Amino acid sequence: MAREIIQSSLAPKALGPYAQAVKHQGLLFLSGQLGLDPETGALKGDDVLSQTRQALSNLAAVCAEANTHLHHALKLTLYLRDMNQFDVVNDLLANTLKQPYPARSTVEVSRLPKDALIEIDAIVAVDAG
Repeated sequence: MAREIIQSSLAPKALGPYAQAVKHQGLLFLSGQLGLDPETGALKGDDVLSQTRQALSNLAAVCAEANTHLHHALKLTLYLRDMNQFDVVNDLLANTLKQPYPARSTVEVSRLPKDALIEIDAIVAVDAG
């Protein structure tokens, strides 16, 4: 069974020994993306809204490299440093993603790489028809 490693220069480079995404049997498994600016490597803003927008942009760039779109997401997992920010992030996702919305989990975590406020990973359909 072949798997294809997906890397986009329009998203931040991996911070460790992992791929930005792996495409396998019509699915794209995206590693978690922080709100890092791909050009500077710095977090985009110090608020959860700015970082969430950038994390979504990074996920979209990796999706494009795999010839799919974040709108074909089947599952998102959000890792929030502060669950009090849930409504802010939820509103942004409601206005960014198209229906039907993907399945989703949101968990509060004590710390993220680079002290980010949010990280998002995804499973996306590649051949969405």
